[in-house]
Amino acid sequence: MIHADSIQLSTRGHADMHDLTPEVERIVNGTGIENGTVILFTPSSTSALTTIEYESGALDDLRRALDEIAPPDRDYKHNLRWGDGNGHAHLRAALLGPSLCVPLVSGRLTLGTWQQILFIDFDVRSRQRRIVIQVIGEQS
Repeated sequence: MIHADSIQLSTRGHADMHDLTPEVERIVNGTGIENGTVILFTPSSTSALTTIEYESGALDDLRRALDEIAPPDRDYKHNLRWGDGNGHAHLRAALLGPSLCVPLVSGRLTLGTWQQILFIDFDVRSRQRRIVIQVIGEQS
């Protein structure tokens, strides 16, 4: 069985981070699928999905690391071409990636004890974002 759904978010940009775990669990619980795979995808070139311990220290550390890897104030050729100032957002999103796959076993996401699903919007302005969710597997 395949169940498709989505999560809608209003974001602030500038590495705005959202814990999607509770909403993904709610979607999974409504499918009746016991064993399979949960796939998340953000159809955006300036946002990404990953996992992390969703607590302020780890989130701040991730923001700082991304600032060091792709600083917003660097000269990016993308900014020269488009003038939108989000060249760093595209790089950050490309480095982390637009999708995440989580195994589903006995009706539960197989996340670690301190592991949550993280959505990050790197763009330079507020956005309405949609995260596509597919739950693929067998029902009980």
